[in-house]
Amino acid sequence: MGHNHERQENIKVAFLLNLTFTIFEIVGGLWTNSMAILTDALHDLGDSISLGVSWYLEKYSEKGPDQKFSYGYARFSLLGALISSVVLLSGSVLIITRAIPRIIQPEAVNPKGMLIFSILGIVINGTAVLRLKKGTSLNERVVSWHLIEDVLGWIVVLIISIVLIFLDLPVLDPIFSLLITIYVLYNVVKNLKEILNIFLQGVPKNLSIKEIEKEIVEKTGAVAAYHTHIWSLEGERHLLSINLIVNDKIERNEVIAIKQNVRKLMMEKEIDHVTVQVDFESEDVEDYY
Repeated sequence: MGHNHERQENIKVAFLLNLTFTIFEIVGGLWTNSMAILTDALHDLGDSISLGVSWYLEKYSEKGPDQKFSYGYARFSLLGALISSVVLLSGSVLIITRAIPRIIQPEAVNPKGMLIFSILGIVINGTAVLRLKKGTSLNERVVSWHLIEDVLGWIVVLIISIVLIFLDLPVLDPIFSLLITIYVLYNVVKNLKEILNIFLQGVPKNLSIKEIEKEIVEKTGAVAAYHTHIWSLEGERHLLSINLIVNDKIERNEVIAIKQNVRKLMMEKEIDHVTVQVDFESEDVEDYY
């Protein structure tokens, strides 16, 4: 519960910093006529909305199991990550469509104004990144990418503004904006694939059903294991259900010991919730393999 509260506070800080700076960005983008700043301002406005949603859903996700959601509300945190990813994806596409025309027809910018806003952007967004860098949930990681993108963008604006003070090359503004967006887009797509895999109840990438079944048979005394299902609630809490076949002559205390050993083995793999069904060899078990 304490860890969940820390997540909420991290996302809350990120949301408030992002929203406040978005207002300054809009003003600064109009003042400097910088494509990088204006597109980032529009992007940050979408970020602020998604960060607010992520903050709310992170808080909502700490509710325990009830009659409506028997596994609890943890997956609402994942929903926040999904919404943030979609917003970030949409914003990146928008920036690309806005940057390309500016590469073809560059426009004059105010490099000194860009320099001032880039320093503010690095400090404010960098502060939020430091709050989120140790986050383990997908929601925190996606939110962190929102802010890392902003920090990278402002570093680029800083470099461009310094160059433009001495050289008349306004095309650098949209070119570097495009490069940063493509880099961030790559990481967003990677996180989005992981989020969708969890929503579709895919097997967590660090676990193997065949290896788990083999280990259980070798270490618990079960004759065989089948119908194994592994999925994750929100990327951190994993669940497993498995059917075990045992010898017909096995004693009750031995069955209990097998189930206890299975749970112990799964705890070592950070699988929190384990459901074990025991079948006997003489049973007509369908789909056994």
